[in-house]
Amino acid sequence: MTSTDIDASRLWAVADRLADAARVETLRHFRSRGLAAESKRADFDPVTVADRSAEAAMRAILAEARPDDAVLGEEHGATAGTSGLTWVLDPIDGTRGYISGTPTWGVLVSVADADGPLLGLIDQPYIGERFRGGLGRASVEGPMGEARLGVRPTRTLAEATLFTTFPEVGSPEEGAAFRRVASEVRLTRYGCDCYAYALLAAGQIDLVIEAGLQPYDVQAPIAVIEAAGGIVTDWTGGRADGGGRILAAATPEIHAAAMERLAWV
Repeated sequence: MTSTDIDASRLWAVADRLADAARVETLRHFRSRGLAAESKRADFDPVTVADRSAEAAMRAILAEARPDDAVLGEEHGATAGTSGLTWVLDPIDGTRGYISGTPTWGVLVSVADADGPLLGLIDQPYIGERFRGGLGRASVEGPMGEARLGVRPTRTLAEATLFTTFPEVGSPEEGAAFRRVASEVRLTRYGCDCYAYALLAAGQIDLVIEAGLQPYDVQAPIAVIEAAGGIVTDWTGGRADGGGRILAAATPEIHAAAMERLAWV
């Protein structure tokens, strides 16, 4: 499939349907006192009924509306397709935040081809914000209305605000590399999961640096940030859509400065 074969309006309509369905399922359980969380790993990687039901609801829509497309989801794995397009789903990015009652988790939806994500959507159901990027769109819609996304023109690390989700940032070596960047920025904050990428696209912060991510964690944020004028790569400047070590930046200047310090790992 080539770009000329893609009907952007149809893809966006389906993406919004998926996000709407996930809003219903995630809000059904959010802040409920009886919500149980299982761990997928020994170091507490939580999953809840909300994660699973939200992804199931999205997959049911895709089975009806886009049966030829492939699907990759965090909770229900990969389903093959024949169209050349893949829907990449993270029903709750930030389940630790979700089970703690904070509103900084989100629903991630993206569509990718062999060259990477074509469009991405970051939705925060509780706040009611939806960030869209790709195929001609770069916008946020929420309680304050609708606005165009755009990164801010920060040029130096000394001016920058940096986010990451976990203070340890992966391995000890990766954490040390992160701290080399953090020691030079104006402000470092932690814990926002996908919402940090949305803030970068909205021009509120300048850098997000993370490690150990999966494709479903990053493909929607990549599309949103790139549509807003930002840059997302791995720590060496390569493709980031496969996950791993992620460097998202508002401008080429701070991207280059951060990458120089991360490259010592």
